[in-house]
Amino acid sequence: MSKKGKSNTSSQNSSPLVYSTNPDYMLPQEEESINTLAPADQLLRVVLETKHRAGKTVTIVYGFEGSVDAMSELSKALKNHCGTGGSVKDGEIIIQGDHRQKIFQYLKQKGYQKVRL
Repeated sequence: MSKKGKSNTSSQNSSPLVYSTNPDYMLPQEEESINTLAPADQLLRVVLETKHRAGKTVTIVYGFEGSVDAMSELSKALKNHCGTGGSVKDGEIIIQGDHRQKIFQYLKQKGYQKVRL
């Protein structure tokens, strides 16, 4: 039987912890919302990388400061502009292929003034 549609109405939090014997244990707190900086204030680096990727070339955008949702939106826009795939991992935007110039020009056009190759 699937558990997808069921909700646990007896518990208020969504923690998988049922019981802990640690007397000092505290439930995890909600993460604070991260404010996304304005595009003009962002300091972004666009880098080409092939290491640890089985010889595949990817373009990585480092330095985005903001919420994960805002980073995902920017990633989606970049992937759409370049016509390729990609992902968001560990605070960096990964775009498949060598698209440094396209990404650089797109970010400048969208108001990101502090972009470096």
